[in-house]
Amino acid sequence: MVKLNKIYTRTGDDGTTGLVDGSRVSKTAARLQAIGEVDEANCALGVAIQSLAADEGDTPLVNDLRRIQNDLFDLGADIATPGESFEPSPMELRIIAPQVEWLEAAIDAANAQLPPLTSFILPGGSLPAVQMHMARVISRRAERALVAASLEVAINPQALHYLNRLSDYLFTLCRLINATRGGDILWVPGASR
Repeated sequence: MVKLNKIYTRTGDDGTTGLVDGSRVSKTAARLQAIGEVDEANCALGVAIQSLAADEGDTPLVNDLRRIQNDLFDLGADIATPGESFEPSPMELRIIAPQVEWLEAAIDAANAQLPPLTSFILPGGSLPAVQMHMARVISRRAERALVAASLEVAINPQALHYLNRLSDYLFTLCRLINATRGGDILWVPGASR
């Protein structure tokens, strides 16, 4: 259990931050950039969840998205844990294959409810879908930041897989949300020529 009694410690005043193993790195390190992007994706997802919950209440989808928010915190802890072994332990949170597989199953279940795509879609439609699109693009940016970090330090491959599947899942949810709210907005190539 995490216990936070003091919010500020002053230990980061020198431009560094602590990792799970106690080591300190620059706040500009690629690893920290990835953690920040994951946190931002989690925040954007929180906005989308609130929008959905305001419309529909605590649905199974809302609860699934809250599960993902918790997984994103686990992902941040994984990224903040240096090492070459990515096996979880009582002291090291790691993203594991079943978390990725759960996302894949969720994508398949959502996609089964949708007609095939006939065009690219624009990030629009209903407010919950637009907010989900924002969470999607931020999660894609988090994935790019994690790939960049993996060029400098060892990163759990399952963490990379998780972020890749997450953006796919959020895209599918955008379509699913819009399916009951007027449909997607399709891209029309060269429409304003």
